[in-house]
Order: sequence, then C-alpha cells, then structure tokens
Amino acid sequence: MPNEILLVFSLFIAFGGLLVFFRLFGKGGIFAWTAIATITANIEVLILIKAFGMEQTLGNVIFASSFLATDILSECYGKKTADKAVYIGIGTSVAFILLSHLWMLYTPSANDWASPSIRNIFSNTPRIMLVSLIGYAVSELFDVWAYHKWWNFTAKKCGDGRRFLWVRNNGSTLISQFINIVLFNFGAFWGMYDMHTLFVITASSYVIYIFTSLLDTPFMYLARRIYGSHKIND
Repeated sequence: MPNEILLVFSLFIAFGGLLVFFRLFGKGGIFAWTAIATITANIEVLILIKAFGMEQTLGNVIFASSFLATDILSECYGKKTADKAVYIGIGTSVAFILLSHLWMLYTPSANDWASPSIRNIFSNTPRIMLVSLIGYAVSELFDVWAYHKWWNFTAKKCGDGRRFLWVRNNGSTLISQFINIVLFNFGAFWGMYDMHTLFVITASSYVIYIFTSLLDTPFMYLARRIYGSHKIND
C-alpha cells in the first residue's frame, strides 16, 4: 500500500481514535490518548519515509493528535485541564526514558533473539526522548496559552465565545507545531543527518503539520458537539 494512503488512513485513525476515547471516557480518555501519542510518536519518529514527494519522519500524524487533544480540553474544560494533559505527556516521556534506558543495562540470555534489534532501535531513545520532551513541553504549553489568547481576542471582537472555533484551533496549533518541529528535528537528528536533509525533513514535516492542522478542524467541531450532548462518561 502506498505511503500516501497509509498516512491519510493513519490521520483518520489518530483523530477518530481520540474522539472515541473522548466519547467513552471523557477527559480521562484524552489524558490516556496523550500518553499513547507521546510514546508512539517518539518510536515512530525513528522511521524515515517518503510520501507526497517529500522525505519525512513517521510520527507526524500521531503527534498532531496531541495538539488536537489539548485544544479539545481547552475548549471543553478550560486551560488548567489542558495544561494537566501536557504535564501527563511530560511525565509519560520521563517514565519511558527511564524504563527504556534500563532495558539496555540487562545482559541478554544466550537464547535471546530480540535484544540486538531492541538495542539498535532504542539506543538513541534517551536523546530523542529528551529533545522530544523539551519540544513537547514548550510547544504544547504554548499551544494552550495561544488557544486562550485567540479565544479572548475573538470573543472580544464578536461578543460570542462560541464563534471562530476554527481560528483558535488553527491559530494556536500552526504556530505551536512549527516550534515543536524545529526544536525536535534539529535537537534529535543533529549529527545523524546532514544540514540539507535536516532542512528538508523539517520543511516537509511542517507541510504535513499544516494539512493535519487544517484537517483536524472538523474533528474539533465534532468533539465540541459530543461534549454538548452530555453523553460523556466523565
């Protein structure tokens, strides 16, 4: 199956899965999804693919869902709850760094067959996860802050706090994702790829983020509708 189709399919799985968690478990489901996305994205990001004529790291789609998660929490539960999701993501990253580093310290059995592959994959995990932790914390906290700044601005201009949801959703996410992708790519892959490849990966990743940001808007409106239905098991 072509990479392009897989990416689009992954997008709907990530955004749709987040809404399913939200519908079934309320804000607790979004907290859980944040932890899942944090770990998964930082493993997937080790894979380099080519899609839509651009070279890019895998993990852009699942990580984009974490921005949708904080925007949903900001819209439905407020800034403090959205910040809490970011702190859960940070805590998840720290725990995963410690646990995955411990794996490298064990002496494998003579019958072991998985350790070489595991070591090859996760030997860079502490560095990547540390950089990801910094990028995630900075960009996500900025996203929550910017979301509410846009909200205050649009509410003041039109006198209606429910209007212009797409402005605060995309206005905060597009800037936040740019901050994250620059911090992560140059921090995680400096010395692994040449400068040209780094710029190509960063540019292509941000192009993907632009599309994911625009495409998550219908899911954002649907999440607010789900919340308004009062059928969430919070």
